[in-house]
Amino acid sequence: MKNLERIRWRCRRGMLELDIVLGRFIDRHYAELDENGQQAFEDLLDTPDNPLWDMIAGGKEATQENHQALLELIRSC
Repeated sequence: MKNLERIRWRCRRGMLELDIVLGRFIDRHYAELDENGQQAFEDLLDTPDNPLWDMIAGGKEATQENHQALLELIRSC
């Protein structure tokens, strides 16, 4: 599955914390997402490391409404 491999590669970040959390999310929930959810996740991966970590850690609100539910799912990992 080429797309999943590409997404896994995009989850490799400069912050170890992000690598761990995003890797767990891929393993546990990514395959369950519908096409819109997968696209929202890819959009979220366009966010630089520090703001992305702030959103995952709950210190910063999601910049897009469709990211909020996704961030909550990521936090559950």
